[in-house]
Amino acid sequence: MTAHSDVPRSRRERPAKPALTRAGIVAAAVAIMRADGLGKVTMRRLARELDTGPASLYVYVRNTAELHAAILDELLGAVEAAPGGGDWRERLEQVLTSYTAVLFRHRGLAKAALVARPRGEHYLRLIETLLALLDEGGVPPGQAAWGVDLLLQYATATAAEHAPGDGDAEVAREEWDAVAGALRGASAQTHPHVAGLAAELVSGRPETRISWGFRALIDGILHTPLPEGDTGDTRN
Repeated sequence: MTAHSDVPRSRRERPAKPALTRAGIVAAAVAIMRADGLGKVTMRRLARELDTGPASLYVYVRNTAELHAAILDELLGAVEAAPGGGDWRERLEQVLTSYTAVLFRHRGLAKAALVARPRGEHYLRLIETLLALLDEGGVPPGQAAWGVDLLLQYATATAAEHAPGDGDAEVAREEWDAVAGALRGASAQTHPHVAGLAAELVSGRPETRISWGFRALIDGILHTPLPEGDTGDTRN
């Protein structure tokens, strides 16, 4: 005779699972990323966490790339708003620095952000903030529109370069030391410019260099007009 504990429970007796929603899926994905890194955010792992099948997730998220973009958009909610008052360049730099810091804090996110295509509310708010600050500084509209893309590319690439990865931090340091050693050891006969500027090529703290980079880009965007007759859709 089968013990009572071994009798299969009717589906009607089981607690109902929460209904799947895109917001719930993204929230679960963010939780996995915070715990284990973006590399562990897969459809299979996410389905297991939500007690469903991977096929069910595709109704709400087309693929992993779209999921990563949704995660990025969710985390962009932590980007600080533009402070009130003060020089527009400094305020613009503060917002961009906050964006860079958000990417830097989450392992793997910065590299994914290089190709992700967020389009949610937090992303739109960030773009609106950057455009408003450029407009405040008198940057012509077209230059501001192209300039936002350039500023975010620089911030994202910088975060991807310096963000902690899955590997050993000591190994990463050794690799950087090897690069610095190659630059300092360059021959003045074959690479005179490298040899002459070796110290400057590796000088400066990361935060100082990124600040300088933002200021250089902002000034360039302000003073560099768009090419005439080339304002079509970038997909064409």
